[in-house]
Amino acid sequence: MKEIKVNIFEQIGSSAAVSSEDGELLYNRIAKGLKEKEVKVILDFINIELITSTFLNAAIGQLYNEYDSPFLRERLKVENMTGEDLELLKKVVERAKEYFKNKATMDASIKEALGDE
Repeated sequence: MKEIKVNIFEQIGSSAAVSSEDGELLYNRIAKGLKEKEVKVILDFINIELITSTFLNAAIGQLYNEYDSPFLRERLKVENMTGEDLELLKKVVERAKEYFKNKATMDASIKEALGDE
């Protein structure tokens, strides 16, 4: 299987992976790689000192709207991520899977909670 390695530091030009805009740029890069046959995308977080759930939701969370967990487990890998950041990624992935599994129900609940009926 061919591998595409994405250096997050080089991709976003910063040691802080915090904005949804940077996450969206990374998402587009990941999605392009996953569309190719027999390609594994490796995300290298070397030199990244700060990661937020906002960034991870935009970059990785929304992949669960298009792909299932087994596919992403096989084709998407992360490297050089701290244990604390891996825990954050795990939470983002769990929330994304839950959200996209019940998207209509979740959207309705959010609207109700916000009073936007």
